[in-house]
Amino acid sequence: MALSIFLLLSISISYLVFFQDLLLSVNAQNQNITQDSVTPINYDLYHSSRNLMGEIRALVRRHPDKLTMETLKAANKGYGAQINVVTYGKENEEKDKRSKLRILLSFGQHGRELITTELALRILSILSEEILLPSMDQASLNSVLDKLVIKVVPMENPNGRKVVEAGDLCERRNGRGVDLNRNWSVDWGKKEKDYDPYEENPGVAPFSEPESQIMRKLAISFEPHLWINVHSGMEALFMPYDHKNTTLDGLPLKRMKSFLEEVSHHHCQGRCMIGSGGGSVGYFAHGTATDFMYDVVGVPMAFTFEIYGDGTASSKDCFKMFNPIDPATYNRVLSDWSATFFTIFKLVPLQIGEKAPILKLEKLVSIDEYLDGYLMERRNRYGKKMENFKKQV
Repeated sequence: MALSIFLLLSISISYLVFFQDLLLSVNAQNQNITQDSVTPINYDLYHSSRNLMGEIRALVRRHPDKLTMETLKAANKGYGAQINVVTYGKENEEKDKRSKLRILLSFGQHGRELITTELALRILSILSEEILLPSMDQASLNSVLDKLVIKVVPMENPNGRKVVEAGDLCERRNGRGVDLNRNWSVDWGKKEKDYDPYEENPGVAPFSEPESQIMRKLAISFEPHLWINVHSGMEALFMPYDHKNTTLDGLPLKRMKSFLEEVSHHHCQGRCMIGSGGGSVGYFAHGTATDFMYDVVGVPMAFTFEIYGDGTASSKDCFKMFNPIDPATYNRVLSDWSATFFTIFKLVPLQIGEKAPILKLEKLVSIDEYLDGYLMERRNRYGKKMENFKKQV
């Protein structure tokens, strides 16, 4: 009897150990599957932030007749940031500056969108003529570029980018957890029912973040005729507004819509959504840069471009969702969208004229006033009725 009990216990323990090992094996396999399903940054395709900015600095040094670079710095409550700005075109004299159309482009506002900073490098390489656009006559292009001053911010959020490179591939915020595209003053701080504090933290006040302070001062001093904030996550060409389901009317609507339809016709092949940000994507975004550029700075043409998105990617596989992962798609995105921007450079004088006025601010509010608690008057929100201009086929 004792022997039988001993044998039963031995068999039971053996089965228990077997099933425990089996369970551990399955768990390990599941963990490996989960880890493997999250696509890492492919540094054979992508530059690290340090290497990308190193290449841009070297590009500027090789072409001082075409490019200049400055580093802008700001800090607030122990947190600091610095942003590099590359300028194409001479603007030494005030008279010369005012005779040219001014374009301000920003890339990498969200850390996880690496493809946007790669596009910035490609555009600068074409501006310096180290890379040529096969579809465009260089002499004709140069005659257009002579009429422009273009400022490029290759990486608006370098601190957030470093967080991504350290392993948090879904991070979009800056180095202290604020979404820089919710930190501007127009309709700042409003929260929708589906508000995600991780994704959309607007900060403690408008312009609480050094990065937003830098970009605001840059925009107000430069007074651009055209602003484009470049993102990834989908393919779209958005105009104001992001914070409400209202489209511009009159001449601004006609001009911006015509401009975007022309861009889409040449380069999107029907892929790009066109319309206002708030009316097209299904949610409102409060405190965005593009709404501020149009409403407060008075930029005649202010846009947000989305240049790539993989809708098949898991919500946890952020690198794949926001960035192409194979060489063919990577090169196609950079080739297509760099050509798009140089088409834009040709279209700007035709769309807004060579002496388009900049709307003057009735009152310039200093950064210090914002940090002391000044809030601009908030606009009313409208219902979430969807609207979208017809896509070009």
